[in-house]
Amino acid sequence: MKILITGSAGFIGSALSISFLKRGDEIIGLDNLNDYYDVSLKKSRLFLKKDYSNYTHYKIDLTDKNKLEELFKKHNPQRVVHLAAQAGVRYSLENPLSYVNNNLVGFINILEACRNNKIDHLVYASSSSVYGANTSLPYSVKQNVDHPLSLYAATKKSNELMAHSYSHLFNIPSTGLRFFTVYGPWDRPDMALQKFTNQIIKGETIKVYNNGNHQRDFTYIDDIVKGIIRVLDKPASPNFKWSSQNPDPSSSKAPWKLYNIGNNKPVKLLDYITSLEKALGIEAKKEFLPIQPGDVPNTWANVNELVENFDYQPKTSVEEGVNKFVSWFRDYYKI
Repeated sequence: MKILITGSAGFIGSALSISFLKRGDEIIGLDNLNDYYDVSLKKSRLFLKKDYSNYTHYKIDLTDKNKLEELFKKHNPQRVVHLAAQAGVRYSLENPLSYVNNNLVGFINILEACRNNKIDHLVYASSSSVYGANTSLPYSVKQNVDHPLSLYAATKKSNELMAHSYSHLFNIPSTGLRFFTVYGPWDRPDMALQKFTNQIIKGETIKVYNNGNHQRDFTYIDDIVKGIIRVLDKPASPNFKWSSQNPDPSSSKAPWKLYNIGNNKPVKLLDYITSLEKALGIEAKKEFLPIQPGDVPNTWANVNELVENFDYQPKTSVEEGVNKFVSWFRDYYKI
């Protein structure tokens, strides 16, 4: 299969690319290699794919509609996994226009390219942050998500709506995946695990928000990748039982679907930190602080539909996943 992956130098995009390459698919990777975080890490992820003749990379910005269209016409991909976006809840308070340009303008350009090139299936990254003010746990795709608490979350909710309109108007099968706190080797420096690890090793104090009372549905990268592959291989189909009298928010009469993709096992932030301390053999110095603007106290994914439709079974415990991350961190940064 010929697959276009946007954000292919990113954390999830790189791991996903390698899994597809190993099974023999042809991958067209797209990433603008921006400097939101260390570009050398992105280039190192790309270097992992240097020995695969079935990988082609393009440095293109999603806001460049013409170059994007040229790439689609040149390679004619059958399916698209759209992972490129401006990430981060907290950064959206500092630079909101980056989220408008990358997550909204960039996404409409992807939708237009899929429309014009008759793509078989579009799978795109949404986020657990769309649940916002909702406090009913576990989070279900059947629940209302109309109260986002950050601009980042609002752009992800917008992506789901935009995808639905294109699925309805142009019969483009599209599936949105709401990711729940993905972690593991090669993750981003601005994410909690890598940030904490770096600070603990240096003897610095880590900032623990919400006084450590957060719970997160931490999901290991390998489990996420397996789920994405299974979803991409089965294009979304219409729900002909969908009714406007009792609407299902996760499906439609259009070929459009939403799923949570998480571990289904929330872990307290302090327990997560404890696992990291054990893996490092160092006790962290901690500063306890109130919850930050835009953050939600807890996340917990109901993944029943993903299990039923794709036999999705996350298997990696937090202890195992954190140990694998620490081994990678020490090796990559020569510690």
